[in-house]
Amino acid sequence: MAWWRQRTERGVAPWVRTRLRTAPGAAVAFGVLVLVTAFLAAALPRALDAYETKGLRQEIAGAPPAATSVELSAPQPGLEIAQSTREKAVRPPALAAVRRAALAGLPAPLRADTTESAYGVRTSKSLVGLNPWLPVIDAPPRFTLAAQSGLAAHSTVRGGRLPIAAGEVTADTRKVEAAVTEATARTLRLRVGSVIDVDGFGGAPLVVRITGIVEPRHPRGGYWSAEPVLRTPGVAADPTLPPQFYWQAGLLLAPGAAPVLLGSQGQPELYWRFAPATDRLTAQDVPGLVSRIASLEGGPELLRMREVAGGTAVVATDLETVVGSYTATRAAITPVVAVGAFGIGAVAAVVLVMAGGLVAVRRAAELALLRARGGSLRGIAGRLLAETAVVAVPAAAAGLLLAVLTVDEARLLPAVLGASAVALLACAVLPVRAVVAHRRPRAHAERDDLAHARPGRRRTVAELTVLVLAVGSVVALRRRGASSAGDLLVSAAPVLVGLIAALVLVRLYPLPLRWAARPAARGRGVVGFVSLARAGRSSTVGVALPLLALLLALTTAAFGGSVLAGVSDARDRAALLATGADARIAGPGEVTPLPAGVAGAVRKVAGVRAVTAVRIERTAELTSGGAGAKEGLTLIGVEPASYARLARQTGLGAFPAEVLKPKGAQGAGTGRVLNGVASPGLAERLGRAPRRITSLAGDITVRIAAVRSRTPAAPGADFLLVDAAGLTHSDPTTLLATGAALDAPALRAAVRGAGKGLTVTSRDEERAALSDAPLQAGAERIYTTAALAGAGYAVLALLLSLLQSAPERAALLARLHTMGLTSRQGRRLLSLDALPQALLAASGGMLAGWATVRLLAPGIDLERLALATAAGRVPVIGASLRTDVWSLLLPAAGTVLLAWAVAVAQAWWAGRRTSITELRTGGMR
Repeated sequence: MAWWRQRTERGVAPWVRTRLRTAPGAAVAFGVLVLVTAFLAAALPRALDAYETKGLRQEIAGAPPAATSVELSAPQPGLEIAQSTREKAVRPPALAAVRRAALAGLPAPLRADTTESAYGVRTSKSLVGLNPWLPVIDAPPRFTLAAQSGLAAHSTVRGGRLPIAAGEVTADTRKVEAAVTEATARTLRLRVGSVIDVDGFGGAPLVVRITGIVEPRHPRGGYWSAEPVLRTPGVAADPTLPPQFYWQAGLLLAPGAAPVLLGSQGQPELYWRFAPATDRLTAQDVPGLVSRIASLEGGPELLRMREVAGGTAVVATDLETVVGSYTATRAAITPVVAVGAFGIGAVAAVVLVMAGGLVAVRRAAELALLRARGGSLRGIAGRLLAETAVVAVPAAAAGLLLAVLTVDEARLLPAVLGASAVALLACAVLPVRAVVAHRRPRAHAERDDLAHARPGRRRTVAELTVLVLAVGSVVALRRRGASSAGDLLVSAAPVLVGLIAALVLVRLYPLPLRWAARPAARGRGVVGFVSLARAGRSSTVGVALPLLALLLALTTAAFGGSVLAGVSDARDRAALLATGADARIAGPGEVTPLPAGVAGAVRKVAGVRAVTAVRIERTAELTSGGAGAKEGLTLIGVEPASYARLARQTGLGAFPAEVLKPKGAQGAGTGRVLNGVASPGLAERLGRAPRRITSLAGDITVRIAAVRSRTPAAPGADFLLVDAAGLTHSDPTTLLATGAALDAPALRAAVRGAGKGLTVTSRDEERAALSDAPLQAGAERIYTTAALAGAGYAVLALLLSLLQSAPERAALLARLHTMGLTSRQGRRLLSLDALPQALLAASGGMLAGWATVRLLAPGIDLERLALATAAGRVPVIGASLRTDVWSLLLPAAGTVLLAWAVAVAQAWWAGRRTSITELRTGGMR
């Protein structure tokens, strides 16, 4: 017989095949569990990579191109060089050669988006336009002249043609052609054929003839927005007193006309601008990207660029600032995410151990028989390992493949390591459990129930060690916060709290059973006593592992739900602080009074419940003592009753309407001393004595009557509220609308018909904008997944626990049926048998979840996780972890209901089978 056949007959293969054929359902269930767990273990790091990468790309794409572009620039060639050589150095072929070399020399991972990059020659100092017909503010307009590449590819000609360089343009040329954008032509009253005389070219001005008006194809792209003055004119000012304001615009010359700029006094410079390409940039490239940018700005890479562009070339960019902002946000979010990921990982590991333990308990008699007949531990462990690996390894590989297909743009190695860890644990649980339980052959099984077990010294030392670790992790998290994702002790704080709760409950579990069993023993019924006696005789491992899994799962679900609830509350609060109500309607800068019909038009919009009109004066001044200096403040004129109602509804500085009315006065009236509600900082400056306030709404005298930290009209500023009736000019500048379901498009349509230049800011839209950032959205999805997976693993842990003891309960029910137990009593018996552990886990899970949130709340800052952008927003006070009642109650209640439902279903199924069949099936029971 061939050697491989001999090995197959005497080796492991027949054992594995036989075991799989004997229990195919259990093998399939175990494989599904491993597949799902491996998928989660592989998808989690990939999801982290994916949303961090997406966040980095969006951070760069959303920043102004002027900040993200990498610009290599060099001053004009020196005057000591021959004129022809200087002109040749700025012509398109020479500039293009430098561009190609610079592109090749950009260090990875920095790559250029060539479609939005540009190069050319420009005047770094704007030059004055001499024509008297040009619009003048305080001084004549000034122009930036740029001979930039790629104008035809980045614009659409709306009038005339693109400029060309007629003949050979030199530094002495005084007539050139140029194009301008539509915005420049509209602002400076230019058209095709206009001639502009530009000063700063020696004796005679440069005559620039406008040959074309162009429209940018991608006005927000790097080509046009890296130097916005070429696209849109702006107002600038001379640094003089008083400042002289003037228009500043750009003139786009033909690339071949660049030599003419060498004859100007505008300090011409050569430049090569590279827009960063983000399509291949990943979150793992951030350290290298920051390092390469620093090297480009002042390191070895700058020396290489100078070899290409000249010894005086410099590289300038603010890309490292943009990446630094992203890095700070990621550093604040990642540790919070690590806490949730660690929790769900621990729950999954315990459930895998439970699944292997269920198989070990079911086959305890078989393995004991093998040991009694001379089976070695090594041989038994090897057979069990092969039997488990046949199912676990393919299932883990399938989970890994599913994770790779589901989540793209992420590293493969962390996913492989996660799935491999799941496969290793799944393969090792059953052999290790069998080896530990059957170290020596035993004639009969020893009692291992809670009533008989006594904790040993080793167990006590281990539990005390876990307690010390838990206390240390909680203290560390409360003191320094979740500041580092690599601090495993801090990330494991919720898991350690759940573990301590499980250890305490396992020690206390027999006490309530003994107390309840005494009155049940004296009763006439047998159901209560038998169920409590069985619960007390549950094995220590059979109670400890399910209890640990349930507590960890419920704690993880409660922690994840509390994080999501805290994030939602912080975003709601930030949106409210941004608008002050459900909608805010105002003119430009909230400085001009609203048209008369706006308030009425807003009230007619469906969903609007109330409209509060206020007048906001941000340029009001408080006359200080001494030299007559004035301090700025925000003065707000309101109608006391409606505004007090709004403040009460929004929870922003509620106050009684009577506070704004002087005692004994029928009305505020102008000229009286008005009562005011001020912010704490302003109240401290004003004091309690009447003070004089000057503003465009009129001069008033105010006495502080109340102090509030917030107010709807100006949530983020020092404010002073007064009765609008006391102002000389009380026309409202802002409307604050409230309603359950405001339609922002309908509001905009209504105000568009009532006046021009009005803006509508919706609270719902502000709330939605806070959830759009990839970093925050990705972290929120991970926490949602952690909460749902925790609840799912809790259900699975409960089912595994009930399945482990299902044969014993079925046999007990069959025996009692032969003694006269009715079907109704059987259902009660199994229900009461399953409820003690379920009730203990549910109550312990709620307590552990509540304690975890309360203990860890001071160390968890949810502001970065909740808010997409902190710049320009009102600070949110109290963006911290809070207990979410539903996250505590729903999983716990579901655990109890599921345990009861499974017990009732088992009783119903057992009633359909005959007692003889049940008692003859499986003598081990």
